Amino acid sequence: MNRQTLKKIIPSTLWQPASAAYWNWRNRGRHVWAQKVGGAWADNVRRLEGYRDIYRGKRCFVIGNGPSLRQMDLRPLQNHYTFGLNRIYLAFPAWGFTTTWLVSVNDLVLEQSAAEMQALALPKFLTWRARSWFRADERALFLDTDFTGAENFSGDATKRLFEGFTVTYVALQLAFFMGFEEIILIGVDHNFVTQGQPNQAIVSQGDDPNHFAPNYFGAGFKWQLPDLAGSERAYTLARQAYAQAGRRVLDATVGGKLTIFPKVDYCTVV
Repeated sequence: MNRQTLKKIIPSTLWQPASAAYWNWRNRGRHVWAQKVGGAWADNVRRLEGYRDIYRGKRCFVIGNGPSLRQMDLRPLQNHYTFGLNRIYLAFPAWGFTTTWLVSVNDLVLEQSAAEMQALALPKFLTWRARSWFRADERALFLDTDFTGAENFSGDATKRLFEGFTVTYVALQLAFFMGFEEIILIGVDHNFVTQGQPNQAIVSQGDDPNHFAPNYFGAGFKWQLPDLAGSERAYTLARQAYAQAGRRVLDATVGGKLTIFPKVDYCTVV
């Protein structure tokens, strides 16, 4: 049966998906592999290689986006290496500084926030699926991330990275690749007011109670409900990988519900 025959049988709405995010999802298994030999991917890998182990023995912070950030004085972090996640940049004006890097791999977040992210004058680590939105951004580096296949932890950011049901997990793999010895989590509350089927896409109807700012996923923003069980499996893999390498991940989130990593007092580590 040829394509034209199929188009007569299948409703036209299925041939014309509503957004670019659909195609990012539909082609997720082909995006990188079809272009890995030479071209843009090879250039991108060379840039990623520049980060391999260059921070060996140093410490960094991975900053989540939970409401607990409102209870913390984050000004001391401007003197540390920091990974900011997704729309953390909404807090930059209040902080008076930016994170060292931004990490974002969720298709819905990237599609709706691409213009804001491009305006940020800092390096960004993004999923390869988002490359079409960041072609003109010289600060963007791309990762071969995916949410299908084997659940594993990779210490090589030039290879495939499992997304682990949370961008925090991608940041932990990046920090490992860069050589960081100690990673401290903050703002990883691991607790959501909004309930529903994990990974289901919904549209916010008002202010966001799950993140540090009411407009983080504010009214009209489409986002996916968290998969806390899935992310816990991923975090466990990260804890094991760091321990085997003689490194560690600590959790300094104020009042956080995550129990995978040892807890520390934020005031003692800044």
